[in-house]
Amino acid sequence: MSHKVAATTRTPPTTAHSTTSADFFNNIINKIPLPKWAIIAIAVTAGVILLACILCIVIKCCCKKKKQKKKDKISLLGINGSTTTNFVQPDVDDLDAGLTERRGKLQYSLEYDFRTQELTVGVKQASQLIAMDSGGTSDPYVVTYLTTNLKKKYETKVQHKTLNPIFKEYYTFHIPQSDVSDADVVMKVYDFNRFMKHDIIGEVRIPLKSIDLNHVIEEWRELDQAVKDEQERLGDICFSLRYVPATGKMTVIILEAKNLKPMDTDGLSDPYVKIQLILNKKKWKKKKTTVKKNTLSPYYNETFTFEVPFEQIQNVVMVISVWDHDKVSKNEAIGKLFLGCKATGNQLQHWSDMLANPRRPIAQWHTLQPADEVDNAVGIKTRFKIP
Repeated sequence: MSHKVAATTRTPPTTAHSTTSADFFNNIINKIPLPKWAIIAIAVTAGVILLACILCIVIKCCCKKKKQKKKDKISLLGINGSTTTNFVQPDVDDLDAGLTERRGKLQYSLEYDFRTQELTVGVKQASQLIAMDSGGTSDPYVVTYLTTNLKKKYETKVQHKTLNPIFKEYYTFHIPQSDVSDADVVMKVYDFNRFMKHDIIGEVRIPLKSIDLNHVIEEWRELDQAVKDEQERLGDICFSLRYVPATGKMTVIILEAKNLKPMDTDGLSDPYVKIQLILNKKKWKKKKTTVKKNTLSPYYNETFTFEVPFEQIQNVVMVISVWDHDKVSKNEAIGKLFLGCKATGNQLQHWSDMLANPRRPIAQWHTLQPADEVDNAVGIKTRFKIP
């Protein structure tokens, strides 16, 4: 007798949790009054937005770290290295702040009379000046001059306790047409102080070569930071040197001068040039050009010859001086310079070029220097000046 055992198949039980979760989400979706495709689209869009926000946060954090590393690198280079990185450039914000600093502005006029060769400068008014006094105001006035004649300066009246002064003052400068291109008009605005040094607010500087003087000019211009006061310009002179060692013949050609300092009341001079040879600190030989009347840019093209033995050339000093001729009073020196083996700069270079190129004329421009400085350098006593 056989017994049959019925086989039973056991199905693994389904977790109640997964069924419950699926039913929960399905119930929520079914309750939303939108088709399934719309719900999926909204979910995808929300996911993209969330991902974009996370990406932006990550990028921002990385940028901050890079900036911090760059700053640390600059700092380390400035400490440990000898390079110029220790002079770190200012931030752009700092540069913008410096560029936007306002000193105020000035209204002026310029008019040149070609017939009389006179320039009329009008100082009209200023506006929005910076306050220099503790009370929030200033006591401004303006100093006007040409860079070709620093001795002739004009000052306006002081306008007290104002940042918007009105001047309306006019000044006339005599300047030959040939010298106009070399001159700048400078108007410096100062704050008056009765018991202390006057503070400079700013300046306007106009190169005359940059404007058309065929028309009257009237305009406003922003004040710039004032430059250091110029040294008095005495002028420039051009001459050539030629030396022949075999014959001991030295030839000097005085060609021309320009931008000479005015010595007469009319703003002109009557210049002539003197050439003087000094041997062992003693006056040896001298010659001079003709006088050119009423000019600050004379043209000479005059030739002079000196006998200088080759064995003496190392001990010779040549002094070139420009003088203002005066019929009534004593002639005045406008400026001087000296050449020789004991000279420096351009003068020494010119002398060396002459000796290195025998029989060849070497021409060069030189800037005149104060007479007393040259006299002291070469050992000439001023009481022996020859007119």
